[in-house]
Amino acid sequence: MYNNKILIIGALGQIGSELTFKLADIYGESKILASDIKVTNKKRFGNIKYLHLDILDRKSLFNLVKKYNVNEIYLLAASLSYRAEKNIYESWLLNTNSLLNVLEVAKIFKIKKIFWPSSIAVFGKTSEKINTPQIGIIEPNSIYGITKLAGERMCEYYFNKYNLDIRSLRLPGLISWKTPPGGGTTDYAVDIFHHAIQNKNYTCFLKRNTVLPMMYIDDAIDAIIRLMTSDQKKITIRTSYNISGISFSPNNLYDEIKKYKPEFKIKYNPDIRQDIADSWPQSLDDSNARKDWNWYRNFDLSSIVKTMFKNLDKGIKINYHE
Repeated sequence: MYNNKILIIGALGQIGSELTFKLADIYGESKILASDIKVTNKKRFGNIKYLHLDILDRKSLFNLVKKYNVNEIYLLAASLSYRAEKNIYESWLLNTNSLLNVLEVAKIFKIKKIFWPSSIAVFGKTSEKINTPQIGIIEPNSIYGITKLAGERMCEYYFNKYNLDIRSLRLPGLISWKTPPGGGTTDYAVDIFHHAIQNKNYTCFLKRNTVLPMMYIDDAIDAIIRLMTSDQKKITIRTSYNISGISFSPNNLYDEIKKYKPEFKIKYNPDIRQDIADSWPQSLDDSNARKDWNWYRNFDLSSIVKTMFKNLDKGIKINYHE
């Protein structure tokens, strides 16, 4: 039997790729188990143990949790907004059954804590768009948002019925230089940098003035750590916390990028993702997160762009086919 372990499911994704190493820094590499359905280079996570896991296979999850004496789980596997619209059935299974499997296994093994990310996609066209409240109209219009809303209700249900300590954030669009776009509606804010670095014009799939909440990945990782290390008594939201970074439009981002790449050009050709974006908030009221566990952001638009170019200009190559 191993000492208690922390299991990251979906460790090769945008959040998992960075959260895994952050948790290893905090708790030590020997405490961390990274897992994903994808095959990856054994050196990807250094001395952190990497395991192949199909999260929809409950028996495999059961055996893994039992074998390694897992006592904390971060479930990050998901089918994101744009991809989900093209694969409704598979996305529903992944986004809902993965959480149900974790909750059931957590109930059996009395897992200490669980993190599961929700999304601003739980809001819909009828929701307030500016400073969207924690509790208000939640009527998602996308299959991704519907799965996340179902997940939020499941989290609260398992907390109330089984006293499982499940914690969650309604994450906005995330920006990172370490991973490629992953099929989300806000992914233009990552893809545009790669085009700018390669001196290629960019065609944006959203309208120029579509304002959405966004966040740099370091702020998101910090928020997850703050939430998960807070005293359980301070956690007052058992569906998912609103969390806010900075709101901007594709045109706002383009103007900032031009300070570094004056010749860079953009054009706009909205597709199905525009309908999804139009149903989402422009900004969020995250006062509960600020009050309960001292949340605050560090990155604004200029510091995000500066950091992205600083790292991407090093010639780092992203493997889009891993």
